[in-house]
Amino acid sequence: MDPMILTGLLGTAALLALVVWSVRKKIGARRAPDILRPGNPLPRFHALDEDGKPVDSESLKGRPAVILFVRGNWCPFCSRQVADLTNYYKAINESGAHLILVTPKPLQTTRRVAHFFDVEFEFWLDESLEIARRFGLLLERGVPADHRADYGEDTLWPASLVVDANGIIRYTEFSRLIADRPNPEKFLRVLRSL
Repeated sequence: MDPMILTGLLGTAALLALVVWSVRKKIGARRAPDILRPGNPLPRFHALDEDGKPVDSESLKGRPAVILFVRGNWCPFCSRQVADLTNYYKAINESGAHLILVTPKPLQTTRRVAHFFDVEFEFWLDESLEIARRFGLLLERGVPADHRADYGEDTLWPASLVVDANGIIRYTEFSRLIADRPNPEKFLRVLRSL
């Protein structure tokens, strides 16, 4: 191989490695917001369910809850996460826990997704992203340009919580990369330990 081409390829590879390393370092430094740390009480919040009725996080007390903050069905990683949950929702429900997905997607889309999966998830709508903003999960300009007409420009950063029956957060997984999603078996292990 020509030494000039080899030098160019090595230089490009080194530059690419540096960019990936610096991005991972920056993202890797991202940590769960303090408000959602295990041991803290779940902050009270209000949303709408998939029927458009008001719901309140205080209604969760008395039973544990698995709460997932998902971006919407336009996000392939969120769609995969919801599909993966369909294999575990019965075990989560049998543990006595609520299974709630908080999403900013429009109500009519939320209803379609709930009926499509035909599972006992509760979809709570945070269309204004007020909950995401308050919890430190707001991802500005996170919706791809080709989906902004339907979903707006901003979305939320994926996060997963397990909350005990007293409303105390016992587990938090904050996605460091958009593609990161916890294995649902983690939720079951935490629920069984409560």
